[in-house]
Amino acid sequence: MSDVQTPLQATLKVAAMGDLHVREDNAESYRDLFGEISREADVLVLAGDLTDLGKPKEAELLAQDLKACSIPVVGVLGNHDYECGAQEEVSQILRDAGMKLLDGQSVEIDGVGFVGVKGFAGGFGRRMLGYFGEPAMKQFVNETMNETLRLENAMRQVRAKRSMVILHYAPVTDTIESEPLEIYPFLGSSRLAETIDRFKVNAIVHGHAHRGRFEGRTPGGQPVYNVAKHIEKPTGKPYAILEI
Repeated sequence: MSDVQTPLQATLKVAAMGDLHVREDNAESYRDLFGEISREADVLVLAGDLTDLGKPKEAELLAQDLKACSIPVVGVLGNHDYECGAQEEVSQILRDAGMKLLDGQSVEIDGVGFVGVKGFAGGFGRRMLGYFGEPAMKQFVNETMNETLRLENAMRQVRAKRSMVILHYAPVTDTIESEPLEIYPFLGSSRLAETIDRFKVNAIVHGHAHRGRFEGRTPGGQPVYNVAKHIEKPTGKPYAILEI
């Protein structure tokens, strides 16, 4: 797609969905859904957990289904995509299929900048895990801080006036409500929202929390959407439609 906007491209319709969990047994094909999305939207965004166990075979099955998608596809990996330690191979398979897979980068499509990182866990607000104690605990916090730094660096590269941030982990608690309180620290981190609020964005999407709710806000008032496939959305479909 061209980066030059015309009046007809003033608003970009983005279909967003996360947590596809494609399995090796190919129990659920997304081919028909991707075809439908291609008729309903201008861009498809996938918010991580694209595969169930991070197996290359699962990525190949998803790549086959993506052939039914005639619009640009942008997304990030999720924690499940790392399970087998084959994330580099999984990433390459999806990129070869034409997906713009982001890992601390940005891409512009029709005047909208898409920025993506997986994100990481760590908790929220005053209860956020601090950099203190055992080396293993500091390493955990470092992972979150590294993800937020990569997110910030990518956001600084965006030149478009409109932008969307794609995450897998949640940046706020609003969109993980209904999940057990005990697992909140493992569903995301406020550090992601703190970084995003240094910039003006049009929308933030994430997955990971299957029992959360669709819509929330960062402390700075920017809209956040939990687009995990399992979340009830205004469309009544597994995907949300956002106008950017």
